Amino acid sequence: MAIITISRGTFSGGRDLAECVAEKLGYPCLGREGVLEAASAYGISREKLASALEHPPSFWERLTGLRLQYLNYVRAALCDHAPEGNLVYHGHAGHLLLPETCHVIRVRVIADMDYRINAAMKREKLSRDEAIAYIKKVDRERALWTRFLYGVDWQDPGLYDLVVNVQRLGIAAACDALAAMARLEAFRPTDQALKAMRDLALGHKVWVELARNPDTRAAELEVLADDGVVTITGTTHFPSVYEAIPAVAARVEGVKRVRSLVVETSKTYP
Repeated sequence: MAIITISRGTFSGGRDLAECVAEKLGYPCLGREGVLEAASAYGISREKLASALEHPPSFWERLTGLRLQYLNYVRAALCDHAPEGNLVYHGHAGHLLLPETCHVIRVRVIADMDYRINAAMKREKLSRDEAIAYIKKVDRERALWTRFLYGVDWQDPGLYDLVVNVQRLGIAAACDALAAMARLEAFRPTDQALKAMRDLALGHKVWVELARNPDTRAAELEVLADDGVVTITGTTHFPSVYEAIPAVAARVEGVKRVRSLVVETSKTYP
């Protein structure tokens, strides 16, 4: 059924809402910590993955594309949990990590600053000034993060299907409203939408295998899947890597055929 992504400012009540909706619908509930745990199983430092989701990129990461690589691991882990729907995900930019299909409900949770300050003070044992500083810092970093990766303002209401003020509605009423929305015919997955999710999951599964394999990880690659047919583009300076790419991709479960459009380039030195 539906996949619900809940994006929220720090201490806006998004996690409580996500857990309530998941319980009401009988869906699994996945947060940022769960995705990081799953992504770290690929052999990537959990600390680096966490940093990739929390902080704006450094100058070096902008040059090397490391941030985008880490993000691919996180997206692959999220896809592993949501191939057919029935999932509530609460975490930063979940609505941007998944493709635009009819059964993904993108929710933004808001609350005014006093509500968030009081929640931060209670949960983190912070003074009022410390809570204000922390909230502003995280909001600023999230804005820079999404602007760099996606070129959008994450607070733009046009990015969401529903904007919920939990301070006004309360968690219980917001939960009822969102659960009812998830049952609407408009958010039932179509065959096309399910195929898009399966293609996305397979493409990321192949990308992860190529990024982890010592024979192919030196290449800069992008992977697209279409009903088991995987198309790989990118560049490499090494003939051995160029030759290994189709074989490594073909070993991934679900791959029927590999089209390698990778370009072998000559490495030049100044």
